[in-house]
Amino acid sequence: MASPTVAPSPTPQRLGVHLVEGGANVAVYAAHATAVHLCLFEDDDRTETRIALHGPMNGNWHAFVPGIRAGQRYGFRASGPWQSKQGHRYNPAKLLLDPYGRGIEGTLTPMTDPAAKALLSSRDATDSAPLMPRSVVTEKPSGPWQQRHPRVPWADTVIYETHVKGFTKTMPGVPEHLRGTYAGLANPAAIEYLQSLGVTAVELLPVHAFAPEPHLEHAGLSSYWGYSTLGFFAPHAAYATKEAQERGAQAVQDEFCGMVDLLHQGGLEVILDVVYNHTCEGSGTDRVLSWKGLDNFVYYRNQPHAPQHYDDTTGTGNTLDFSHPTVVKMALDSLRYWATEMHVDGFRFDLAATLGRTMQGFSSTHPFLVGLTTDPVLGGLKLIAEPWDVGLGGWQVGNFPQPMTEWNDRFRDYARSFWLQSGAAAGGQRHHPTAPELATRIAGSSDLFGHSDPYGMRGPGASVNFITAHDGFPAYDLTQYNRKHNEANGEDNRDGTDNNRSFNHGVEGPTDDEQILAARRRSVRNMMGTLLISAGTPMILGGDEFGRTQGGNNNAYCQDNEISWFDWEHEPWQVELRESITELLRLRRENRVLRPERFYDGVDRDPTDTLYRADSAWFRADGEHEDEDWWEDPETRVVQFMRSLSRTAEADALVVINGDQWDVDVTIPRDHGAPWHLAWDSAWDSLSERIEHAVEPGSVETVRSLSLRLYLTRPEG
Repeated sequence: MASPTVAPSPTPQRLGVHLVEGGANVAVYAAHATAVHLCLFEDDDRTETRIALHGPMNGNWHAFVPGIRAGQRYGFRASGPWQSKQGHRYNPAKLLLDPYGRGIEGTLTPMTDPAAKALLSSRDATDSAPLMPRSVVTEKPSGPWQQRHPRVPWADTVIYETHVKGFTKTMPGVPEHLRGTYAGLANPAAIEYLQSLGVTAVELLPVHAFAPEPHLEHAGLSSYWGYSTLGFFAPHAAYATKEAQERGAQAVQDEFCGMVDLLHQGGLEVILDVVYNHTCEGSGTDRVLSWKGLDNFVYYRNQPHAPQHYDDTTGTGNTLDFSHPTVVKMALDSLRYWATEMHVDGFRFDLAATLGRTMQGFSSTHPFLVGLTTDPVLGGLKLIAEPWDVGLGGWQVGNFPQPMTEWNDRFRDYARSFWLQSGAAAGGQRHHPTAPELATRIAGSSDLFGHSDPYGMRGPGASVNFITAHDGFPAYDLTQYNRKHNEANGEDNRDGTDNNRSFNHGVEGPTDDEQILAARRRSVRNMMGTLLISAGTPMILGGDEFGRTQGGNNNAYCQDNEISWFDWEHEPWQVELRESITELLRLRRENRVLRPERFYDGVDRDPTDTLYRADSAWFRADGEHEDEDWWEDPETRVVQFMRSLSRTAEADALVVINGDQWDVDVTIPRDHGAPWHLAWDSAWDSLSERIEHAVEPGSVETVRSLSLRLYLTRPEG
């Protein structure tokens, strides 16, 4: 039933429902609508009161509604033209979630239910309210917050990508009722593990409220990764404890904030993987849950000459239209909310090329990117782009503005190729010119991230280096499988990439052959070693430090089960691998030479002074400086890379890479510098194999086949 007319909101431009004295200011964008109603639901969730909003003022419908309090459940209904060929799909029978709703309660009826056809985009007059969750009014999280943001410098940052549920679902030490929840991730057992490993930030797969994709519902699977956003302001309720879910949206919000605060107390930053490029509403004829029913023509990217069809650059059925100011505003408002009220430290932007798209293509000066990087709050956070999408001109690595960083897929691809495909490990084609490319990646990828005026302003930290991510094989599976095994996903193994650059070392899948197992473990150490000795910002896929496997599934987005959950019952080799990676992280943390803040120039500060080393230099196996023929030789498989901080009283570093199938005698570069000490060797199955010895410049060292060594000096004092 309809209520009496309410007063206009004094702040129609502030979208969402915001509590003020005596009630709430309400505003929602629906520029092409002819009427919009706020729908308030009573405790029985069936009694609905409809309140007509004023508008549209600059596209916003708004009102001050007296009596609204925290916990109020609500939605919107929008009336307007049904002109699908013009991109308008209004139907007041559809209950719509608030795009700015801070909380969501209830479940969305699955598309396997025959009644769910009322959710589809159509002129059907069936009321969709019984099938929909509700937006919920919440208060600002109350705290008190005990810890400020850790503010870890980029040069010191090590990112650990993980999943809120999967990380602790079977973790010992975490109480059963907390496993797989926000509170579980904040449990001392989880925090102590992350601290002991030596990472500085957790990057969480999507925690914005999300809905399962219909095709997964029909297949009896779930949207485990969460790249199907239902609300950009509400935390996903299913990741909260059962107690918090029963208490409602405010308790879910508070539990999330409590998790962030406890991670901050442990010195760990929280980065969210955010999906602003598309929503869970699918194609133009799929579900109507929020944006599509409020203003389909504005929110979604439509084909210019056929607005009834979406211009999909994400491969999901729809793409949010970042050429429209309303979409830009929504994304920026959402980011500020998570930064200021939920206290997170940064964001990784899924398919970020979409966020910089105008109708003419990608622009590094897109209003969203300019607004993001110049915002006084957001510009100081950790901003990470996945710098591609699936549209035309979608690969934009290196083209995002300062101070953003970017996932470096070239680092991923060439590190995998060097160790697993192009050389002796696979017994395949050796004549593959990956050594110079790998050298460029190890040195910070200045070819991708150095172009600026003046040169190099972003520095090597702009390159987020990674070997693996959630999308693809974990590191150990790269050494176990030549091909994907995604049969459990129900798509006849057609899903997931075929560009794995993996090598099974002679047997597909598990084996008892100890020689093969030892080779696999060394390959993992080679890749992880390359990651952690390289200039740039390293990102570790959670579980790679102990050889987590997904059984050959390289697209586990729908596997909310043991395929994806971390298995914490470790064999001795897994404990040794974790100890080895922990040691590498310690060496990186304690030696500034391994985490440079500027690109190398390779030039001595004083070319006549032989006591100090250049900031970087490359050498052949015989200890002589590299030359053009060596760089261009496709058979080059042995590389030495020396680094120095010049006149500082800190360690120098020498990385020796042997990508050949036989042991190689390597001459340590001759100079007047301090002796070298072998700090880490991927040939060690266990750190117990380490033997202390000093190596003088000019000495000859035998380096094991397919291995990587890190030497460090010991500065006096």
